[in-house]
Amino acid sequence: MYLDKILGLGVAVAEQAAATGDAATQEVNPVVSILFTFAPMVLIFVVFWFLMIRPQRKKDKQVKEMLNNLKAGDRICTIGGIYGTITGIQDDTVRLSVGRDNTQMVVARWAIRSVEEVQIENDAQELN
Repeated sequence: MYLDKILGLGVAVAEQAAATGDAATQEVNPVVSILFTFAPMVLIFVVFWFLMIRPQRKKDKQVKEMLNNLKAGDRICTIGGIYGTITGIQDDTVRLSVGRDNTQMVVARWAIRSVEEVQIENDAQELN
């Protein structure tokens, strides 16, 4: 629909130039020519922006927010698939308690994939 309007504009300009019969008006306006040359590239960039770049920026923002909101006691999963409970946080590292023996492990903050939503029904229940 929009493409027909754009192409219709070009056809209308060409028909008007042909109808007047002047040699000077039969030449295509350079601005219109440049517009039709770069319009497909601009359209491709706009589609690329909305389908690829914008969603990725949104996802990156959510991950950054999740990493900044980590606190001791959160149950997390690392990018390596290790589940643990955060026992301490420093600048770029996180100390985890892993397994039944509560083995201590240190991982990089960026290596945390997600914070798990765990509901503890009673105090005797263990997370590990």
